[in-house]
Amino acid sequence: MIQAIQIIIGGLLQGAVFAVLALGFSLVFRVTGVINLAQGGFCVLGALLMYTLQVSYGLPVPVALLGAVFGTFLGGAVLGATTFVPALARLPVSSILVMTAGLLTLIQGVLLIGWSSTPYSLPPISGEAPAVLFGIRVPTQGFWIIGAAALIIAGLWFLLARTRLGLALRACAENRLAAQLMGIDVPRMTLLSFCLAAIIAGLGGIAVAPIISLQFDTGGFFTNFGFIAVAIGGLGTFAGAVLGGLVLGVSEQLAAGYVSSLFANGLALALLLAVLLWRPNGLFGAGPARRQDVRDEQRIQRAIVRLDGKGGLLFALIAAALMLALPLLLPSGAILNSLVITGILFIAVLGLDVLMGFAGQVSLGHAGFMAIGGYTAAVLATTYGWPPLAGIGAGIVLSLLCAVGLSLVTTRLRGHFLALATLAFGLLVDSLTVGLTDVTGGPSGLVGIPSFSVAGYVFNSPVRMYYLVAGLIIVLTVMLQGGLRSDFGRALKAVRTDQTAAAALGVNVARYKLAAVCIASVLASLSGSLYAFNFHFLSPDMVGTPRSFEMIAMLVAGGEGTLIGPLLGVALLTLIPTVFQPFALYKTFAEGLLLVLCFLWLPEGLFGAAAIWFKHALIKRKAVSG
Repeated sequence: MIQAIQIIIGGLLQGAVFAVLALGFSLVFRVTGVINLAQGGFCVLGALLMYTLQVSYGLPVPVALLGAVFGTFLGGAVLGATTFVPALARLPVSSILVMTAGLLTLIQGVLLIGWSSTPYSLPPISGEAPAVLFGIRVPTQGFWIIGAAALIIAGLWFLLARTRLGLALRACAENRLAAQLMGIDVPRMTLLSFCLAAIIAGLGGIAVAPIISLQFDTGGFFTNFGFIAVAIGGLGTFAGAVLGGLVLGVSEQLAAGYVSSLFANGLALALLLAVLLWRPNGLFGAGPARRQDVRDEQRIQRAIVRLDGKGGLLFALIAAALMLALPLLLPSGAILNSLVITGILFIAVLGLDVLMGFAGQVSLGHAGFMAIGGYTAAVLATTYGWPPLAGIGAGIVLSLLCAVGLSLVTTRLRGHFLALATLAFGLLVDSLTVGLTDVTGGPSGLVGIPSFSVAGYVFNSPVRMYYLVAGLIIVLTVMLQGGLRSDFGRALKAVRTDQTAAAALGVNVARYKLAAVCIASVLASLSGSLYAFNFHFLSPDMVGTPRSFEMIAMLVAGGEGTLIGPLLGVALLTLIPTVFQPFALYKTFAEGLLLVLCFLWLPEGLFGAAAIWFKHALIKRKAVSG
């Protein structure tokens, strides 16, 4: 009995942190209708600022706390004013969701540059000795966590219910257009909600930092579980956010205490998927929290620029010739190895382009299929002696089955809920790759993976792997280019533009979305398998959820819906750290910054910008010659 109470108390403490994060998610969603994936980054930012002021500079706790809160507010204000608020007027909701993932990466990059990858923990405010109540041990920091959560909840309630500023925020949450007509400065209220959410996250990070170790990338954990908590409780409802956080925390601790700590995250994610299928609005959400206004009905589409006709053919021939000639121009070494990695990742991003660029379906768990394919092929080849080609085939079949299952259970979901389901899928695969230690090697990874071989020919050198990957890219690109120029491609583009209109025109939307997911899963599985055979090693970090966000950044930077364009984004983010080793520390920061800037200022991507320049040059040349 005491053990059960101990576990539940631990779950409540963890759930209180999740509830605080969920409150920030709920606040921004109610005011803007957008999920802000940067929340976890502000959580770590607040904690590390507190550490610097309290430990490094020796300031008293109250002064350090005020300084950390102000620094977090300042960071939120700068990012909100320069990125989040402008994005609301320029981008569709799905693009803003992905852009906030870029903001999270950007914040993590700043934290890596400022605090390196060293783990940090704050000293406990009340000492390290736990309090003992009726034989139950409670960490004294737990009282501060519960107190901070209660203070944040009470303060947010007072702000929204008892102040004119709160009334203005609630008006924006109810109907943005009506609030604007009443004279409320909606962009300012949007920025305020973003900054308040950042402060809430920072306070949560400061409260929990004495009992856990924080690094620059821990923000991903907080973002994921804050997002899951608010989805379980109900988007747009503050009570649901709090209860959802507590339910998630207690469920995780019970799973860790009575099943296995390795599978606790997996069981929590299974709970999330069950809630999404049973009650998409959350366990405690009665329905949508905000009415849609005219702006919400507008379908803003990101620009897609392609080279067609002779221009496209010329570019394709030049690209293919350059790709085949590169090994002859470069020395065999780090750069050639990086080119192989670039090609392997591009195969996965190629599938993501079909899914996001052509079908318009956001996927935050694309690397999950890489993990399924990679581990299946690697385990079969290493443990059971299967030929690598057969292992790749088995990985593709398993990935296809998972893709079909995921599509079937998420057919009712759209928008944020679909993105959340794909994120949950990716995190669930992450949990399995870590938990199945006897099969996958757990966190340490799987070693001894052989080189890829076909009919006795072994691809055991960078040059051989390069030409294998280059040949696959050319074949796959030609096949997809032909398929996407057909009625199938036109139907996918119709689904991307407007699903309701596409269905009215006779397009079987569910079938085409399923086809896009299956294509994406096959290519990601193939990429994961090649990744394992190339490195002779595979670990969860190599094919985890952060890789999904990285591939999205590559896709957006290169140019969605262009097939070959994402190769520019993959090459940019893969080769620059290799060529410029002193700048490797800035890779994470560059990924986030590039994703955000491309969404805001280069929506057509690098390839689209080059295509526009090329078309203008041709027009100008024709005008001069004419």
